[in-house]
Amino acid sequence: MWGQVDLLLDLDAAPGTTLRRRAEHALREAVRCGRLAPGTRLPSTRALALQLGVSRGVVVEAYAQLAAEGYLRTRRGGGTTVAEGGGAGVVGGGAAAGAGTTDALGGSDWSGAVVGAGRTAPAPMRHDLRPALPALSGFPRGAWLAAVSRVLRAAPDERLGYADPAGVPELRETLAAYLGRVRGVRAAPQQIVVTSGLRQGLGLLWAALAERGRDDRRDGATDGRRADGRGNGATDGDRRAMRVAFERPGWRGWTQTAEAAGWETVPLAVDDDGADVDAIEQLGVDAVGITPAHQFPTGAVLSAARRGSLVAWAQRRGAVVVEDDYDAEFRYDRKPIGSLQGLAPDVVVYGGSASKTLAPAVRIGWLVLPTPLVAAVVATQRRLGGMPAPLDQLALADLIERGELDRHLRRQRRRYRRQRDALLQALARELPDVAVEGAAAGLHAVLRLPPQLDERAVLAAARARGVALDGLGHGAPALVVGYANVTEPAVAPAVAALVAAIRAAAS
Repeated sequence: MWGQVDLLLDLDAAPGTTLRRRAEHALREAVRCGRLAPGTRLPSTRALALQLGVSRGVVVEAYAQLAAEGYLRTRRGGGTTVAEGGGAGVVGGGAAAGAGTTDALGGSDWSGAVVGAGRTAPAPMRHDLRPALPALSGFPRGAWLAAVSRVLRAAPDERLGYADPAGVPELRETLAAYLGRVRGVRAAPQQIVVTSGLRQGLGLLWAALAERGRDDRRDGATDGRRADGRGNGATDGDRRAMRVAFERPGWRGWTQTAEAAGWETVPLAVDDDGADVDAIEQLGVDAVGITPAHQFPTGAVLSAARRGSLVAWAQRRGAVVVEDDYDAEFRYDRKPIGSLQGLAPDVVVYGGSASKTLAPAVRIGWLVLPTPLVAAVVATQRRLGGMPAPLDQLALADLIERGELDRHLRRQRRRYRRQRDALLQALARELPDVAVEGAAAGLHAVLRLPPQLDERAVLAAARARGVALDGLGHGAPALVVGYANVTEPAVAPAVAALVAAIRAAAS
């Protein structure tokens, strides 16, 4: 019975000189912080008054006030519910601090909050234009379920025990063949380490490389004794943090994982030919992280000349290049571009995952390593744990072996092309003077805003209208607009809401 649902409200902790004011505040904050989601049915006034130990009139007045503010919706005979938008329309105009910074370039995190005047109110997501998501509704549930079923029937009992920290042999063998076939990767199964996504794999890699770097410096160092005899046995080289360069703008996961392992990170500029590798020589770095096939988020492709220069630098310097083959399987208006690792498997670490090809929930990634790095990364994996479930690894191997992944990707490419085309057509119609870049491949496009616009203001206005997307966050104002996880018919309404947000920010 609806009137008997419980609702936790702490009136003692709420500010206000009267019970009604405290009840209003407690309810309002429960809606604003998202504890009461849009559509939530609230207790009857009589039931809530009984729970709180107050008169029914206190609750009646509190409900009425919040309904007037737009937080609640009351219907005769239908009870009281949290309104869609939860009062977002009445949040004051103050600074939109944090609004729209959805960690777009670091793995999207839609918090559904419009921030204004220091307060937060739920804003339901109506249009999902986040760049980091594939079409979640397109996940091949039937094929995955069949693969899991086959694996469970066929796996001997011993396969249910603890697995090799490098990954189950079947998946490593399958990945070696698959990546060689579709991405030009040159690797033996023994060079592959299976991880719980690329982010976890990078954490393992940076930790292993940092340890190797410390060992190399100790082996090559003097005793570090100072002239006054008070040396501590360490040289300046020992104390210097390992340094790595990452593209800017770029994926925040790069810097987050490296800095967590003690690395110093430095930016590497990006232009129409991809990362500016000519600048690496002056940066004094030990490694470079890069997305050469489809730079995230700009969509630039690393030119052939720069690929050659980068490889030559790494081989000359004894450095490591880490390649994130981000959404390289999805291309529409250009020829396939092979992996950088295929040019120099001795210095390039190739990283990938099933997050874009299947779905982030699969939580399987991989590193293809130069042979000298394998043991160190596997040892780190063994020490830290976190490898994906062996049964899931076997299911993915089965899916690839049977050609189901290839069929799935062909379907998704057709779908994404249609959605991309619908996006470009809508943008050309609604915003003909705004440049769109990076749409020849991948799952998103970059929308260059007029220079007078404030990127954060546009993101805040978009969020207030239920549009989830990201900003470039670097240089001239721009939006990173995903089109994969929105249906083709829903593209036009999403663009209309985005255009309204841009115009609101410009006014």
